[in-house]
Amino acid sequence: MTDWSQLKHAYGTAEDVPVLLDRVSQAPNDSDWTELWSRLCHQGTVYSASHAALPTLRDIARQWSPADRQQPLLLAGAIAASTDQPYGEQDPHVAYASEMSDLLQLTEEALRDPSLSDDPGTYVYLLAALLGFEDVPVWGEQLDGLNDDEYEVPCPACSAENFIAFGEYGFFSTTDSMYMKETAAKKLPLQPADSSALEGLARRLHTRALADNQADVAGKLTYLFGKAQCAECDDVFNVADAIATR
Repeated sequence: MTDWSQLKHAYGTAEDVPVLLDRVSQAPNDSDWTELWSRLCHQGTVYSASHAALPTLRDIARQWSPADRQQPLLLAGAIAASTDQPYGEQDPHVAYASEMSDLLQLTEEALRDPSLSDDPGTYVYLLAALLGFEDVPVWGEQLDGLNDDEYEVPCPACSAENFIAFGEYGFFSTTDSMYMKETAAKKLPLQPADSSALEGLARRLHTRALADNQADVAGKLTYLFGKAQCAECDDVFNVADAIATR
């Protein structure tokens, strides 16, 4: 049995976590999920109680249908992917290897749910969770930037902060944080990757998105794994590499 009084979350002792876990297990959309997120994955930081909650989150996901299990999968995925972990804590992919394997399979099932065809945002979050369970560096935490239609990265050459936009305001790089206004400063067109030339993880994600009827996500991935031109010094750089470096 887990002694939660000896574990910590964002606000102190984790004695209240079992009660919250029991509450959320009763209803997929229970508002107590917000409380759990705040305690167990506070702004991306995880704690000893976060890792200890993984088996229960797995069990909750198991008892619900693929369409209903998104909350436990997304929270578990964020915990698994976090690089801001307690000092000295064992890697959860080692300490909870069995749970990670189960969560991976449960997420695969959720990603195949037909209802996601009209919900690309949740699809991206689940795909990020999948990468978190697989222990893929960077993208378990950063893939969800696709839902924001932008990434902010430093230019590798001059360190100027560039906004990489790929959404309703266009597809460009700029150093102007108010780029959504018509008076925005210099904007330079992005250079999307040729989908046929993608390799490794980029190819895998793009191919999967197309197979899962997520054409919009697939299109955004070509910009994520494409190139941008710094709006300050004009240096051309790889967007994904800049995100990974940060």
